[in-house]
Amino acid sequence: MTERPRYPSDLSDARWELIEPILTAWRDRRRAGVLDIGRPPEHDLRTVLDAILYVDRTGIPWRYLPHDYPPWQTVYGYFRLWRDDEIFTRISGLLHRLVRVQEGRAAEPSGGVIDAQSVKTSSNVPASDQGIDAAKKIVGRKRSIVVDTLGLLLTVLVTAASVQDSVAGATLIGQIATHHPSVRTTWVDGGYRQHLVEHAATLGIDMQIVQRAPGARGFTPLPRRWVVERTLGWLMLHHRLARDYETLLASSQAMIHIAAIDLMSRRLTGETTPTWRGT
Repeated sequence: MTERPRYPSDLSDARWELIEPILTAWRDRRRAGVLDIGRPPEHDLRTVLDAILYVDRTGIPWRYLPHDYPPWQTVYGYFRLWRDDEIFTRISGLLHRLVRVQEGRAAEPSGGVIDAQSVKTSSNVPASDQGIDAAKKIVGRKRSIVVDTLGLLLTVLVTAASVQDSVAGATLIGQIATHHPSVRTTWVDGGYRQHLVEHAATLGIDMQIVQRAPGARGFTPLPRRWVVERTLGWLMLHHRLARDYETLLASSQAMIHIAAIDLMSRRLTGETTPTWRGT
């Protein structure tokens, strides 16, 4: 049997070596009956993850997966299992710590940057999960993320676009305080209200609002906050995130973690993310 062709989104051996222990441990727990799955998983986990990365990177519907991957129903089934078992979150967290250590930083960050991005949705997204971002004139969903000072994803929350930044920010701050207690300072823009600053202070987090300079015109990089803007740009290299195509909010959050996994694993191995530029 000939080996299937490799796509630019597929994992290299070095990248798979970083991720493989978590997926192998997950499969072993399933086979041992520790986690309820029905029948034990038997498909090659690397090929399944390659297929998920292909969908995330190219933006195609699940049914349009190339036939040299496992059947789309199988790949989507694994995606749902790994989403519900928070496997993508665990892999993202592991790679985040590895990148920080490789960059000469402490494994856990002491600072974070918060921002939100509103995107349009596809026709399959329930109306109850959508809203209007009046400021940006977008009907859809809002992605609120927290990154460290290197721009690496810490946590993400997807809501209707009508949800105010400060409301989503309160949930994010709670998640940061729980899962990243080393974070003591965060930076936000002027869209986050004073009551969120006060809420963060009760959790031991100093939230600083970074404002544009008076009279500034056009695009001006803001101290600290430019890092999270760059991260949002990195994420948009993955065409599945150009619009929100996911029926469930949890799937939207998983797709963002998958994009972060792709970016951080390439950073660890010194590989670049192929783009359309120069092709």
